[in-house]
Parts: sequence; structure tokens; C-alpha cells
Amino acid sequence: MPFRAILKDLVDAVPHAVGAILVDWEGEAVQEYCHCTPYDIRFVAAHQGVVLARLRDSHRRNLGGSIEEVCMSSEHQHLLIRVIDPDYSLVVQLQRPASLASARYHAVRAIERIREVL
Repeated sequence: MPFRAILKDLVDAVPHAVGAILVDWEGEAVQEYCHCTPYDIRFVAAHQGVVLARLRDSHRRNLGGSIEEVCMSSEHQHLLIRVIDPDYSLVVQLQRPASLASARYHAVRAIERIREVL
């Protein structure tokens, strides 16, 4: 499947990236590539799908427009969520020293490639 190659290129391009996963609108994994157990990144992505859905609803009610990106940072990691279209999102998990600017740049490039396949 071409998605795995795209996700691998993304993870390999960003130092300290743990993994990337393509998820559907329900937070279900379509494909992942990670330096952890696939279950771990699927678990993270499923929960981020819930967060993104709630943010979308809230934003829509407040006339904030469509959400394109959400970034959450904790003491040890960053999670970057990029919306691909109404049905799909890309979640990138990073260790804290990672450059968010680099992750954002490579995520946008990956999404361009994903859209060609969808």
C-alpha cells in the first residue's frame, strides 16, 4: 500500500519522530508507520480522533471555520494532527526534542502525496 511508504518517508525525515498514522473520521487506523508497537500509535490516534471531532464541533458552532491543524505538547512529546479532508487525518507523534516546524513541513508534503492516492 502506498500510504505506508509515504508515512515512512515522513517519519524518517523528521528527527525524533516516533510515528505517523493515517486515520479515518472515526479515529480508526488506515495505515501506520512507527518506531513503536503499532497498537501504541493506533491507541494515540483513536483518542486524538475524539479530540479532533470535539474541536471541530466547537469551532463550527463558534463560526471559527474548518480546523486544519491541532498540535498538543506535553512534557515528553508533541502530537501533530493535520486534517487531510473531512474523512481523513494524519497524526504524527514526536519526542519532545523534535522540531515542530520540520514536522509540520514534512506532514504537509506527505498530505500532498496522500491526496494523490485517495
